[in-house]
Amino acid sequence: MSESLLCVLTEDLLVRVLHHLHSDADRKSWRLVCKHLNRVESLTRTTIRILRIEFLLALLHKFRNIQELDLSLCPRIDDGAVKVMLSQGSPGWTRGLKRLVLSRATGLGHSGLEQLVRACPLLEAVDVSHCWGFGDREAAAISCGTRLREVNMDKCLGVTDIGLARIAVGCSRLERLSLKWCFEISDLGVDLLCKKCFYLKVLDVSYLKVTSKSLRSIASLLNLEVLVMVGCSLVDDVGLRYLENGCPLLKTIDVSRCNCISSSGLISLVSGHVDLVQIAAGYCLSELSGPLVHCLKNLEQLSVIRIDGVQVSDFFLQTIGKNCKFIVELGLSKCIGVTNMGILHLVSGCGSLKILDLTCCRSITDAAISTIADTCPDLVCLRLESCDMVTENCIYHLGSSCLLLEELDLTDCSGINDIALKYLSGCSELVRLKLGLCTNISNIGLSQIAYNCRKMAELDLYRCVYIGDDGLAALASGCKKLMKLNVSYCNRITDKGMEYLSHLGELSELEMRGLSNVTSIGIKAVALSCKRLADLDLKHCEKIDDSGFWALAFYSQNLRQINLSNCNVSDVVLCLMMGNLKRLQDAKLVHLFKVTVKGMELALRACCGRIKKVKLHSSLRFLISSEILDTFQAQGCKVRWD
Repeated sequence: MSESLLCVLTEDLLVRVLHHLHSDADRKSWRLVCKHLNRVESLTRTTIRILRIEFLLALLHKFRNIQELDLSLCPRIDDGAVKVMLSQGSPGWTRGLKRLVLSRATGLGHSGLEQLVRACPLLEAVDVSHCWGFGDREAAAISCGTRLREVNMDKCLGVTDIGLARIAVGCSRLERLSLKWCFEISDLGVDLLCKKCFYLKVLDVSYLKVTSKSLRSIASLLNLEVLVMVGCSLVDDVGLRYLENGCPLLKTIDVSRCNCISSSGLISLVSGHVDLVQIAAGYCLSELSGPLVHCLKNLEQLSVIRIDGVQVSDFFLQTIGKNCKFIVELGLSKCIGVTNMGILHLVSGCGSLKILDLTCCRSITDAAISTIADTCPDLVCLRLESCDMVTENCIYHLGSSCLLLEELDLTDCSGINDIALKYLSGCSELVRLKLGLCTNISNIGLSQIAYNCRKMAELDLYRCVYIGDDGLAALASGCKKLMKLNVSYCNRITDKGMEYLSHLGELSELEMRGLSNVTSIGIKAVALSCKRLADLDLKHCEKIDDSGFWALAFYSQNLRQINLSNCNVSDVVLCLMMGNLKRLQDAKLVHLFKVTVKGMELALRACCGRIKKVKLHSSLRFLISSEILDTFQAQGCKVRWD
């Protein structure tokens, strides 16, 4: 279609067409058609994610109507970068901004954060999760966003009750708040939060050192719908009894890994909230008591139950099947007592199940899985890791009945073979498949999956020792959308297999640990062609030499994470890689036997200011210059020692 003909179409019509394009690839193709379509896309785009800081200003000038700015994947975001953004970006680009994602922006300080928040008058959501160096001053900066309705502060390790108090007072309209792993926050901070933020609907206090006193405060939140408190080991049944008569709108509760909670406390909670929709209580109960099971019968709206690690009985599963007709997700991972008979009772009444986790339920056999397949045609996710009595017989039923299946985990299922994969290939909607440690599958079975499951995006073949080059050839031909692949310790793979993988243009994550037959020739092919590659694990790939790493340094410019542990890289090339990979944020550099202390120091200096995590061997702790380590810490980089 010519550009002149496209110009005849009204802008409104083109915008309506553009709204039906959801993938980045489709939008990119749209932009490349002509200048007119490129302009329409620029005017209508409301979300941008910056991958390389050198493009930041140009993108801010081009997209003037953005409502969400994601800088989580962009290295070197510091106070200076913020100053440049605000002074040299297009005039008024912050006026319409409603959501700001700064996750892992560890180089940003309180000054830059405050400037950015104050410059966005309509800001409603801020994500500073995993900014581990953030403390009370950064919390005070966030409190300047008086219109904020959502704040994520997961793993902001320096935030105390004082910082939380600033947010509670300054952001009284908050509706969603996540404080996961903010270890310095106590009952005092939670109490003040609950007194000031009346509109809270979602609250996550997982792993905080809070006690049942905090639950007494939380119980006063009349609008709270979701409460997540995983790993709150100081909370007991007394706290759950506070909730029994509070939080009238509560729909979702997660008390997983709360070790001091018993069935008695859960009974109190359930009794006061008969409209609960989701319950998660994994790894906090030794077994489900009869009274608790009886209590669950009254939860007619219950759709999600996760009770991982709990001892269950056939009676419990029968009760769920008979009374909870709306169950769509059930988590029974590592539950003792799950039997074929219990599963039969469960699915006889829960035919609408979409997600079922039976990880490590080792008593389950083909009979149970076949019944699930025949009774639950809407199943989209099934996890069967370490269910080693599962064979091709039940996979036949999955392949013929569960045609909507998108995710299947068969890790360490020793009964899975090529015949099973042939049957499974009938599930053409599969997107994620885990076959790690399935040592009886080969290229023949993998080819069946590759040619019939063309939507596959994630595939795990960890230690599938009979998978080789021919299997990768089939993947490259059939699974063009593959984004994540694990072929670690599949030692039949050679450089030829890497050549096949180089044809996977969407590949972004590749784990290839211990591939003893892959050399620099193979990794060069991947570096040259897989331009989207962001996460690469080369641990113990000992036949790759400097020429292969040189290719990565120059051609894999989108790498964000790399594991070079136990690789044969030299001082010069390591320094080249660390300096040339501008987006690199996480590097594992353990046991690099050809690298000297001086070479390691030069490599670290080359990436200082950009990288956010680096892992080194513990023997270097007192050999590397303290000045370098101090600089890394000041720049927000976390150094881990192995």
